Amino acid sequence: MNIRIIPRLDIKGPNLVKGIHLEGLRVLGKPERFARCYYEAGADELFYQDAVASLYGRNSLHEIVRKTSKEIFIPLCVGGGLRTVEDVRKVLRAGADKVAINTAAIERPQFITEAAHTFGSSTVLVAIDAIKQSDGRYYVLTNYGREVTGIDAIEWARRAVELGAGELMVTSIDREGTGIGFDIDLIRKVATSVSVPVIVSGGCGQLAHVADAVNNGKADAVCLGSVLHYGVIRDQEVDSESDDYTAEGNTVFLSQGRQSSRIEPAKLGDVKRYLSKHGIACRFEAA
Repeated sequence: MNIRIIPRLDIKGPNLVKGIHLEGLRVLGKPERFARCYYEAGADELFYQDAVASLYGRNSLHEIVRKTSKEIFIPLCVGGGLRTVEDVRKVLRAGADKVAINTAAIERPQFITEAAHTFGSSTVLVAIDAIKQSDGRYYVLTNYGREVTGIDAIEWARRAVELGAGELMVTSIDREGTGIGFDIDLIRKVATSVSVPVIVSGGCGQLAHVADAVNNGKADAVCLGSVLHYGVIRDQEVDSESDDYTAEGNTVFLSQGRQSSRIEPAKLGDVKRYLSKHGIACRFEAA
């Protein structure tokens, strides 16, 4: 089975943003530019997350999704603020192929079953944002990593699949944006507990971390943010003067070009070449 490489685009207002532990969101540019770059480089899918949707009780990505689906012909998963079957229907009509649900699924687990019965399990991804406790357990967080629920993440993963989820995406909030590597223990516990594909996110800082998630974490797909985004910024000049990035988020990063010393920027093609070199199968069409 080919391992999928999925760029993750967290969006606030009109801008692509990135933080650490999902906090301190920094503006990186316009999501459509990054999406086009990843599509042309051979991304297997794209993942769009509305960073403030659950906080405000709505998903505002419909127009971005519409534009993306007209120009990019790979699966597109959209998450953030989806609370009803009708919310899901609107995002799918806008051009998404799958939806990611988290907060609403925790608040009303039956929502998973309703969405799966209406649109098919393959359309429903349950996103699990997890944080490690002192006793080694993992608790689920909601509202874009803002609220700790006290729900065991591994048990929730099993239940989400029983309710109809066709796929899971597991993000370590402890590792997210840090570049120190994925939480392999968390990934492996989820991947070996369920029968559906598991996507991992949160913590990648170098190419070896991707292989580690597959080989030791047993991940079926890897969702990457900082590593790829900083690679695009490194290789493409961003004009922060001509584009209005002030609507949402902190623009200091764009003006000063700073980034974490723990993150080694890479192109998507670099990721796939590295995996192929180390015996990990992937759909290799990257330039």
